[in-house]
Amino acid sequence: MTFELVLMATAIHILIWEKLPEWGTWFNTFIAALPRLLSSLYEQWHCPYCAGFWIALVLHGLTGFWTIPDLASLPGYLGVTATPVGWILDALATATLVYAAIIGLKAIGLPAMKAHMMKEDFMKSAFKGEDV
Repeated sequence: MTFELVLMATAIHILIWEKLPEWGTWFNTFIAALPRLLSSLYEQWHCPYCAGFWIALVLHGLTGFWTIPDLASLPGYLGVTATPVGWILDALATATLVYAAIIGLKAIGLPAMKAHMMKEDFMKSAFKGEDV
């Protein structure tokens, strides 16, 4: 198993659904200006699993990377369906790992943020009047 595809798909998911909407109003204005079908897809694909699947398919096509390299050579009895079945199964596996990564990052993010805020509050109260 390799993790290049998972890492790239997770990074793209974070960029598109968590970071770009925070970077000023230009991205949200862009999404609002899209045709209703496309803006609706953006709103519906906040799920890391769903978005991860489609991101993984696109990235696989662009890079040739596999999360499970053995899926590149499926049995011959599948004939011409072997390649699309391999891509879909790999994208599903990648989406599962993207989902786990996003949930994991969110799970550690809240306690980390709370600890940071508690430290800032402590420093302010401990050193009132001094530059910290």
